[in-house]
Amino acid sequence: MNHRVLHHDDAASARGTGEASSRLAGTVRLTTAQALVRYLAAQRVATEDRSGSEPLFGGVFAIFGHGNVAGMGEALYQHRDALPTLRAHNEQAMAHSAIAYAKAHFRRRMMAVTTSIGPGATNLLTAAALAHVNRLPVLLLPGDIFVSRAPDPVLQQVEDFNDGGVSANDAFKPVSRYFDRIVHPAQLLTALPRALRVLTDAALCGPVTLALPQDVQAQAWDFPADFFAPRVVTFHSPAPRDDEIDAAFAHLRRARRPLIVAGGGVLYGRASDALHRFATTHGIPVAETQAGKSSLAWNDPLNAGALGVTGSPAANALALDADCVLAIGSRLQDFTTGSNTLFTQAELIGINANAFDGVKHRTLTVEADARLALEALAERLQGWHADRAWTARAHKLAASWRDTVSTLTHAPQRETVLPYEGDVIGAVQRSSAASDKDDIVVCAAGTLPAELHKLWRAGRPGAYHVEYGYSCMGYEIAGGLGVKLARPEREVIVMVGDGSYLMMNSEIATSVMLGAKLIVVVLDNRGYGCINRLQQACGGAPFNNLLDDCLQGPLGAPRIDFAAHARALGAQAEHAANIAELEAALQRARAADRTYVISIDTDPARTTDDGGWWWEVAVPEVSTRDSVRVARAKYEAQLAARAEPMAAAERTDKE
Repeated sequence: MNHRVLHHDDAASARGTGEASSRLAGTVRLTTAQALVRYLAAQRVATEDRSGSEPLFGGVFAIFGHGNVAGMGEALYQHRDALPTLRAHNEQAMAHSAIAYAKAHFRRRMMAVTTSIGPGATNLLTAAALAHVNRLPVLLLPGDIFVSRAPDPVLQQVEDFNDGGVSANDAFKPVSRYFDRIVHPAQLLTALPRALRVLTDAALCGPVTLALPQDVQAQAWDFPADFFAPRVVTFHSPAPRDDEIDAAFAHLRRARRPLIVAGGGVLYGRASDALHRFATTHGIPVAETQAGKSSLAWNDPLNAGALGVTGSPAANALALDADCVLAIGSRLQDFTTGSNTLFTQAELIGINANAFDGVKHRTLTVEADARLALEALAERLQGWHADRAWTARAHKLAASWRDTVSTLTHAPQRETVLPYEGDVIGAVQRSSAASDKDDIVVCAAGTLPAELHKLWRAGRPGAYHVEYGYSCMGYEIAGGLGVKLARPEREVIVMVGDGSYLMMNSEIATSVMLGAKLIVVVLDNRGYGCINRLQQACGGAPFNNLLDDCLQGPLGAPRIDFAAHARALGAQAEHAANIAELEAALQRARAADRTYVISIDTDPARTTDDGGWWWEVAVPEVSTRDSVRVARAKYEAQLAARAEPMAAAERTDKE
């Protein structure tokens, strides 16, 4: 429904046309829900080629219930042409899809999500935490209790025995970058611009939650008409300060063995070209985090590959010997730093739009947009180059690792041995190369992110979409749907373990309904293989992870037919008995007109031996089992090894 500005003399005609009447000149009378939806629909963003503009919000995922069907449902129906409403099958999953949509757009476009109160709202909490950890924008619009308290307690209301103003939605506060409960329509005049600023600010970016009480959703008010005027949103990111750039320049200028750590901020700042120029001009090798992978093309001579616990031997060797590390757009979490053991000997410079992330690990901080900071540094560093022997070593290590990856992903297969993740990745990669398609691979949790971080060859920014900040099982298929909605022209390949598939698979049906075709490869190792290996590495016995090691009834562990299940959800599907059959199935999947699921049995014990680094997982200090005591001794040795360089650094600071 298109609203026009209503003046006093329009009231009579407005009643005749069904449009809400206004009591004040220059205003339009709308419900809270109508105003919220109309505001979202009015927001625009410049297209990627800067030739025009497109909606900032790609749509609203909605599962309706008694807490939002009347208010938000009616408002979304009125604006369904300008702001599409997408129906999903699980609230957490649809929020994952919305988050993945934003990530695939490098945070330049986004989606909103609306639910009823009670379980509909609390189902969003895991997704909110995921968006918070990954610094990704999503607008969460859960229904809430009645402000009037007249039907108190309303169906699904969570009552707080000490505070009558608390509802289940207060649980969103720790996992939202901005939270507000809209108790009067006029609040939208301040809440919505604040929400939009958080969603479009590189330093603040994360989930926004606007809790919407049911009665307030339906309440009308005279809103200023110009509040809904279409506008092109400006994205905010800090420009570098001269003094911080000067300090970073001084550190880099005296470095002989620098290393760049490319984090997600490189992609979100659209700084890949600037990074390539900077690294090439100054001879600095680049290592990529999970969020930053695809910042450089896989075959760039200075791309040393994945860094850290799931890193390549090339990147980790360079990190261990670097005298200066330039971390760009990274949170420097423990998988990147090897639980703070990888580059303790180096001076650390952190370029980050978010000061909270930039000051970690005793860094010299440049609080700035990645591209602008790199360009400012490049201007000062003209004529400077890293030690030539260091650059040559980086080229050699990177080339050697690329050869190793090729060998690992093209290993000959034996009929009597189950394939492992590296074999499956190789088959998928060969399928991509053969089709000459610009695929996007999507994954999230378990062994696969480690193997993909090492082995996947990303040719361009965004070709690698792995959620590993929160390592959230169940993100994969829902996330793949969001990526496909964002990049419909690309083939989206979801790689998922059987554990994650069983945890959340309902959006296969949504993808079929929306015509958003995915290729889903399910690796079935009959349980939680990754955690099973970690359990044993810590001295534990195989217990409660693989299905065969779990408590069972008289029928034993089930044999799950993933292909049959996927077909029941409307997809096409088949089971591949080996890698050769997988490659043939992938070609059929590419030719299919709908989501296509392929399952394959894999080995839960095998992983890629090359690369990797220590990761701190606390081992019990006391145990009756010898294997745990042995693991504890190794753990204490690693703690001692980490403590020494830290102590040395503290002594140096004091001196």
